[in-house]
Amino acid sequence: MYVLDQRNREWLAKLGNNQPLTDSLSSVYKTDRTKLAGVLWTEQVKIDTSNLNRVEVILKQHGYPGKTLVGKPTNEAVFYIIQHSNKIPDYLPLIKKAAEADELPFSLYAMMLDRSLMYEGKPQLYGTQVSCRQLIKTKQSRCFVWPIAEAESVNERRKKAGFELSVEENANRLNAAYEPNLTMESVKKTYVFNEK
Repeated sequence: MYVLDQRNREWLAKLGNNQPLTDSLSSVYKTDRTKLAGVLWTEQVKIDTSNLNRVEVILKQHGYPGKTLVGKPTNEAVFYIIQHSNKIPDYLPLIKKAAEADELPFSLYAMMLDRSLMYEGKPQLYGTQVSCRQLIKTKQSRCFVWPIAEAESVNERRKKAGFELSVEENANRLNAAYEPNLTMESVKKTYVFNEK
């Protein structure tokens, strides 16, 4: 389940920079290079739905399958499946409990908490989440680290949570802009938001 959760996401991240991979996948999926990303995402949605259905059965039967039950790194598989679903609010308390019991790395709980806060339109705590949006003025797309509450102490929180990289190093790894003083208000004035 973990391999299927990650495979297409890894391919999608490499498509633009890897001509041989793009050509190979276009051939395998029998699709034009320009349509490949859409084909991979359509397949990923089906995989994510199937994985989540199975995970929910596992959670009902066993609770969170932490390292005591399934070992490492298998204890992280369910986390990633939930992280890529719309069920984060339902399972965030369970993930927190697993992390506090050392059944799951605390850094993964911190990532899920940040994603939950971002989805709620609130500042994150650990600086793990990046958003890619269109700039209102130029209509160009830009990726940036979502605003962080108390950004001046984020690297202390990150270290305590188990992250090896600083927020600046992580932003660089993700090829995203990091502005320590970015606020929710400035994000709403700078980027396009599609209201539901």
